Amino acid sequence: MSEDNILTADGWIRGRLIHEHGRVVSIEGVPCDPADNDLPYLLPGFIDLHVHGGGGKDIMEGTSAFETITRTHVRFGTTSLLATTMTAPSAEIASVLKDVGEFCEQRPKGAARVLGVHLEGPYINPGKLGAQPNFAHTALMAEVEEYLALAPIRVITIAPEIAGHDGLIRELSRRGIRMQIGHTLGSYEEGVAALEAGATSFTHLYNAMSPLHHREPGIVGAALAHAKFAELIPDLLHVHPGAIHVALRSIPCLYCVTDSTAAAGMPDGEYKLGSHTVTKCLGGVRLPDGTLAGSTLTMDQALRNLVKIGLPIAEASQRLSQFPADYLGITERGRLAPGAWADCVRLDRSLTLTAVMVEGEDIDFKNA
Repeated sequence: MSEDNILTADGWIRGRLIHEHGRVVSIEGVPCDPADNDLPYLLPGFIDLHVHGGGGKDIMEGTSAFETITRTHVRFGTTSLLATTMTAPSAEIASVLKDVGEFCEQRPKGAARVLGVHLEGPYINPGKLGAQPNFAHTALMAEVEEYLALAPIRVITIAPEIAGHDGLIRELSRRGIRMQIGHTLGSYEEGVAALEAGATSFTHLYNAMSPLHHREPGIVGAALAHAKFAELIPDLLHVHPGAIHVALRSIPCLYCVTDSTAAAGMPDGEYKLGSHTVTKCLGGVRLPDGTLAGSTLTMDQALRNLVKIGLPIAEASQRLSQFPADYLGITERGRLAPGAWADCVRLDRSLTLTAVMVEGEDIDFKNA
């Protein structure tokens, strides 16, 4: 086995990663500075907590779409992900959750691991739908309980300003579900109150939320002033590089997601996003009125974009792997260390992906 510049929790190691039965056994080598050699980079596999689709398929299509989506994203270095729903009628959401719950119990060969669900809607503000279909409604605990019985819901996006949502945030966060503020017209004060109630992150920071103004700081202001975690889409379309740097200086564990749609990994054309038809062109995905509708971003391109705007490779990797894992409370993914899952990606010196491993399985992604 050839040597790599291996990114570990303690820094760079020039050496070899040894794994057995899907887990890292040891990392053999010596500390190094990758600038002193021309070896490839071996990084923790990417963890994407906001995936709507890929390979022409949408999560809301149910079981028939999941293998395509997970096989598509693993080709770009995503070794685990959250299946992310769209706002839809309750019966449709329940059907998809049942399918995801069953799919989570195994991982098809050659695919990324689905860690659970990000429920993005329907508990959002109908005045800030973004690309979400207009089925938003106030959350009821009885409905949430039905959903929780169907699938491992790890993250719920919620608009905190809607009456009754503060109590839901408090109860569900107490039970270990990550409650994210998003698709919201809430004020700064309502954002802060939601954090105090137990909310822990912000869904696609800056997008579909009340903006920062120096006299009305809005939800963006609440995030920049008080958040430890927030997700952000670094496709350089959703957020200007300058605004990304503002968030990086303000939010210690800012992590990156793709918010990818069925158009990810596909040519330009029309695709489904929940009940919407969206168009991929000019590197983005939009509704007919021009509204950004998710993205075509992949995690390997997210890494390159972060490095392009000035982040060291180690920090860029951390925001695509370790911080998402930390946010979910997962200690055995998102880092390369003995006992962790052998989820990793190898990139050449131009940051082109050359190899992917999921739970010790070498992925034949070039022939997928």
